[in-house]
Amino acid sequence: MKPKSWPNSLVYLLLLVVIVATVFVFLPRSGSPQKVGITEFITYIKQGEIDHIVQKENTLTGSYGEEERYTADYYGTTNDLVAILSDNGVNVGEGGISLDVKASGIDWGMIALQILLPIMLIGALFYFLFRSARGAGTQAFNFGKSRARLSSGNKPTVTFADVAGTEEAKEEVQEVVDFLKSPQKFRTLGARIPRGVLLVGPPGTGKTLLAKAIAGEANVPFYSISGSEFVEMFVGVGAARVRDLFEQAKRNSPCIVFMDEIDAVGRHRGAGLGGGHDEREQTLNQILSEMDGFDTNTNIIVLAATNRPDILDPALLRPGRFDRHIVVDLPDINGRKAILEVHAKGMSLAKEVTLETVAKGTPGFSGADLASLINEAAILAARRNRKDISLKELEDAADRVIAGPEKKSRVIIQKEKEIIAYHESGHALTARMLPNADPVHKVSIIARGVMGGWTRFLPTEDHYLWSRSQFDDRLAVSLGGRVAEEISFGEITTGAQNDLSEATKLARKMVTEYGGDWWQPGQ
Repeated sequence: MKPKSWPNSLVYLLLLVVIVATVFVFLPRSGSPQKVGITEFITYIKQGEIDHIVQKENTLTGSYGEEERYTADYYGTTNDLVAILSDNGVNVGEGGISLDVKASGIDWGMIALQILLPIMLIGALFYFLFRSARGAGTQAFNFGKSRARLSSGNKPTVTFADVAGTEEAKEEVQEVVDFLKSPQKFRTLGARIPRGVLLVGPPGTGKTLLAKAIAGEANVPFYSISGSEFVEMFVGVGAARVRDLFEQAKRNSPCIVFMDEIDAVGRHRGAGLGGGHDEREQTLNQILSEMDGFDTNTNIIVLAATNRPDILDPALLRPGRFDRHIVVDLPDINGRKAILEVHAKGMSLAKEVTLETVAKGTPGFSGADLASLINEAAILAARRNRKDISLKELEDAADRVIAGPEKKSRVIIQKEKEIIAYHESGHALTARMLPNADPVHKVSIIARGVMGGWTRFLPTEDHYLWSRSQFDDRLAVSLGGRVAEEISFGEITTGAQNDLSEATKLARKMVTEYGGDWWQPGQ
């Protein structure tokens, strides 16, 4: 049970005890003495059913041995009672019935039930009312508090050993770690560490993981928050949360403040509605002010991540704020192999599996894609009741990540199966005949995702520069399936929809981004 729940539990337990006590007091008890009139009471005495009488206030209780048998109301004095018993032939004292007289006292149990019980119930009611009011007030005051999550640096969970495929980026941020560990070494030389480091790269390349690794290596507190958590419906709330975040960071310095998806609040000002009173712009203004207002002795490093640096405000990117930009790009073949080795730790791989082969077959995969690939392969191996992960599971997992799961149960008529087979054969034959096309790795007519069939190509090496002949061959391969349908069946189908979309995107880039003269015949 959490400590905060103890007061509530105590109140509920107290109420339960009061209710149970009330029930036990007012419910008739089993074996209680029978109430009779005074005449019947004297008759039972004569019959020998009573050998002891207790007089307390206006009540007589008759007992036989230890058992209380009868009670009767009596409003006279003790002397009158002795006289009445004597007149009826009952001796009191030695040789007769014994008589005890008890002085009247205060019934504290009834007083507690009649006075204390209502007071306790009213007190409990006021407690709940005031607690609700206090909770509402606390929430109102906490509305402007930062929602950043703090990770202590005492027990780092992520270090540079857990980050692979970004060796240059790790080298760039190593000096940030050195500054947080020994800032005096830099100050002695008059050096000033960058106040802000912006991590730029496509989704899934490990920007957030790299930020956590920096905090883990430096053994300092790590504040993490998303840019969208600053923005609320009310103007000024985001700015208040930014102020509170940096106040917390200053109290725990040296530390790292990490803002993920900073483009949610760092967009270029003046581009939207609301002008200078827009909540997002107010939040951005406060971030700019806080980063400029750092004391030179405040050991706070601000890390931010985005995959859209082109839309960020120029004031955010200038020197003095985010004055260092680190590109975390998609990994090359060596990087993919290193990432696969990190995620394959602790997994049982078959002897024939070489991660270099898997890395060659996954060009364009990000770190997140490779982590998903390893996990999917492990799931497939468990589903197939294997004791290790073979190359077959890794291949199937790569296909699953690229195109989605197989749809073996989809019912396709024989005619459409034939069309799909000719269509995919057109892609494969075109790629085989063209010198600059990537080699064909796999051809399948089993539906995956939204595709009825697919042809997977396996580049022999990573490319960073593309020539006109390579683009021409890619366009030809994309349209090879459509041409094969037309040659074989005399008409085309909608199966080439995705091929036409990809070819159109490539042709548009060739004209608008890579130079229009590429599209002119004879060039």
